Amino acid sequence: MIGAPQLLALWLALQRGAELLLARRNTRRLLAQGGREVGSRHYPAIVAVHAGWLLCLAFLVPADAPVLWPLLAVFFALQAARIWVIASLGPFWTTRIITMPDAPLVRRGPFRWVRHPNYLVVALEIPVLSLALDQAGLAALFGIANLLVLRHRIRIEDAALAPRRNVPATEQPPAMAP
Repeated sequence: MIGAPQLLALWLALQRGAELLLARRNTRRLLAQGGREVGSRHYPAIVAVHAGWLLCLAFLVPADAPVLWPLLAVFFALQAARIWVIASLGPFWTTRIITMPDAPLVRRGPFRWVRHPNYLVVALEIPVLSLALDQAGLAALFGIANLLVLRHRIRIEDAALAPRRNVPATEQPPAMAP
């Protein structure tokens, strides 16, 4: 039987697929312009966490799982925030860490207030959607796994961006701080 969890997982898979196509195009262009990828070894872990979460939503959550509508509304608000982040980064948005030494840091959109708004969205969306489908175990498991991967990724990204911020990486404020 197909229910809300399966439809949401399908919608998310299609959304992420479209994002990956955009990210791949931007990555190729940035690399062709002299960009350099850093920290690629952790990328498969990010993919595994997200793919595992989507697969669990699609195949382990009962089709008749209750939907907690207020949390689902929060999840869709987070998707709007994701689009805002992608639009704010424009041609610099990618799922990889690509550094362009001469490129200015983006300081518009949500980047005015949060250093890593995309990671904040991702850190919230996994537990929020899982809880919206009454799946506290998935929220905890994949939420924590995602936070661990993001913690590592943010350190790598902050170190790569530190020279452009004119601040040593060891003196950077917390990654998700305004």
